[in-house]
Parts: sequence; C-alpha cells; structure tokens
Amino acid sequence: MRRTWRRTLLRLGAVAMALTAGAVGCSGAPAPEQPPATAPAASGAPPPTAGSTSLAPAPEQPSGQTFFVPATPAGAQLAELRAKGRTAEADTLARIAGQPAARWLGEQDTGGTAEELSRQAAAVGRTAVLVAYAIPHRDCGQFSAGGVADAAAYRAWITAIGAGLADRGAWVVLEPDAVAHSLEGCGLGAADVAERYALLAFAVKELKKHQRVRVYLDAGNAGWVQDRQALVGALRSSGIGEADGFAVNVANFYTTDRSAAYGSELSAALGGKHFVIDTSRNGNGPLGGEAWCNPPGRRLGERPTQETGRPWVDAYLWVKNPGESDGDCGRGEPRPGEFWLPYALGLASDG
Repeated sequence: MRRTWRRTLLRLGAVAMALTAGAVGCSGAPAPEQPPATAPAASGAPPPTAGSTSLAPAPEQPSGQTFFVPATPAGAQLAELRAKGRTAEADTLARIAGQPAARWLGEQDTGGTAEELSRQAAAVGRTAVLVAYAIPHRDCGQFSAGGVADAAAYRAWITAIGAGLADRGAWVVLEPDAVAHSLEGCGLGAADVAERYALLAFAVKELKKHQRVRVYLDAGNAGWVQDRQALVGALRSSGIGEADGFAVNVANFYTTDRSAAYGSELSAALGGKHFVIDTSRNGNGPLGGEAWCNPPGRRLGERPTQETGRPWVDAYLWVKNPGESDGDCGRGEPRPGEFWLPYALGLASDG
C-alpha cells in the first residue's frame, strides 16, 4: 500500500527489492499483507499460506468475542517461544496471537481457502474477517505488486471466493488502496481506472449475493486523498451503494479518533454509510514525516470489537496483522507480510 507521503522511500525500497527479485521471484503479492502495511506498502502481500486450502487448526477462541482468531504466524511463534521457555516474550506476543485478525486472500488463494476458513469460524460460533486483495495492477507495482492477470480472471476469482463463503457469515474488506490509488494515477490510464471501478462494483455485487457476507470497500486513510469529492465519486463508481460500508486506516497508524472523524466525513457524503476502522497498530498514532514503513515506537490499538460506542462505526478490526512487515523499507527488513518477531514484540510491549 502506499500513501503520498511515502513516495521517496518507496523509490529507495524499490531499488532494494530489485536486488532481491531473483530470490523471491516475480509473483505479485509478497507473502502477505496478508498483505498491506501502513502506507500502501504496508498493505503487505497475502499470507505465506496463500494458495493453500489446508489451513492450520484454529487456536482457542476468546470468550465474548464476535470475530474469529485464525491460525497465524504470530500464533506459531508464540507456541515456539513457550516451548523454549521464553516466557516474558511469549506473554507479550500473546497480546497479538490471542486476538482476531483478518486473513488476506491473494491471487494464489482459491474459493477453497475462503470455504475452509469460514467453516472453521462457524464451527466455533465466530465470524471470519477476510481481505480480498488481488485486483489487477495491485499496489501500482510497489512492494505488494501483483494481482490477477486481467478483468476476466478477477471476476472468476471473486465469484469463487463468494461461492466458498456460501451461506456462512463473513466480513470482507475489499481491495485495500485500490480506490485511492486510482485517484493518484500511479501508472493507470483512464481505461484502467474505469475497469478497476467496474471490477470493484462487480465484487461488491457478487459477494453481496451471499446474505450473511458483509462487504466494506476500502476508502484509504485520514492522511491520504485530500480531494474528498473525488474520493466520494470514486467510491460511488466502485459500488459503495450496494456495500455494507467502507474501511478506513487499513495498514496505517492514524488514531481511532482521527480515523473516526475521517470516516464520519465520508459517511455524511455517502448518505450515512457505516464503516470499520483498522486499529491494529494505531495505539500511538503515526510517527510522522515519511516514517510509514515499519516505524518504531508504534503500539497496538483497540482490540477487535463491534462495541465501538460510535453509531456509524460497525467495528474496530485488526485488518493488518500486527507484526507483519511493511516491506524492505530500504533497510533490508522483511518483505511485506512476513512475520517479524522483534517488531511484533515492540508493538505489543507496554513501553
């Protein structure tokens, strides 16, 4: 994912990525954002398990929680720390591993992935949170570049995801950064932008054929698109009218208060549409400047819940999985979506 304030650093990161391209291949999404990160690069790529329909057993679900806690790299790392007797680190990491988080679906994922995850969630009376992240020209060729090959492939991919969810409940955050990127241009011609809006509208309509599926179209963050009128128009062209609402702050760091104010502004312009806020890493707010990529000193935000106390905010969600890298950052840090224990511990610490 990207934000206008990180462009310089992205260019530096692109150079570093090019040097390692031979090792990671030319495929689209990095091992997620299972994807995004703070800025678009924050969007990370789909999870390391992308493409597999055999998911690990779900961890124990916390009582009183609506949303599903899927098996994640953080959970696997927690078990390893406990086995090694690293109790203090394990207790800190448990603040992440024990919370519901979204499962990012990239181009390698199939309807079978959505089916298995939603079945696991239904079996314990929870609701799965998914991120559809495979739009053509994803992330404008930056850290989380990729997506399916063309419009036909995308329609088939979305249709398969919907079929996999069937009549089971799920919340889907649709294509982080896709709308905001289209307003930046980022190499997309007029025809590409029109196609993108049409594909997003198709995705909303297709997923909403399944009555228990909620769809939230990504609407960027409080510091990104300044032309709100243009953003509202793009969201309308992308099917917001048929969606349950929109998502803000995905993979970013803006505080809940600022994100709620931003979302409320959009909601008023969209006839009262509800929205969700990604609170996964916004406990300390943004670092400022161009420090969007794995910025130090950030903290976890509000835990996932539908009890937000804000009439138009349907939920706080951990869309970005805390502890997953935003990308190389020009410093040789893990690729987008790769779990990074030191960073995770920093987010979950009390300091």
